Amino acid sequence: MLHTVNKSPFERNAFKGCLARAQKDSVILLFEDAVYAAIKGTTIESVTVRATQDFKVCVLGPDLKARGYDEGHVVEGVTVVDYGDFVDMVVAYGPVVAWL
Repeated sequence: MLHTVNKSPFERNAFKGCLARAQKDSVILLFEDAVYAAIKGTTIESVTVRATQDFKVCVLGPDLKARGYDEGHVVEGVTVVDYGDFVDMVVAYGPVVAWL
């Protein structure tokens, strides 16, 4: 199953809620302001690192760039994807659960 998270982990609990309820081996895609959960050196970095042990965690590259970050800022174990990859994940891992 694909879980999408679009809210900043510093403003909402959507990312942590997703992690608490998603089944092991699910795919989690961080986009829009949720990309902050994938950035090295933040207070939530350890949560994201642990998440990569149970889930495939991805972050949308264009949303990273829109916020001034690149792949070098991303937590190890998180995969940077593009829009085409996003579409492929929706097809491959549907249904999609959106965490708002």
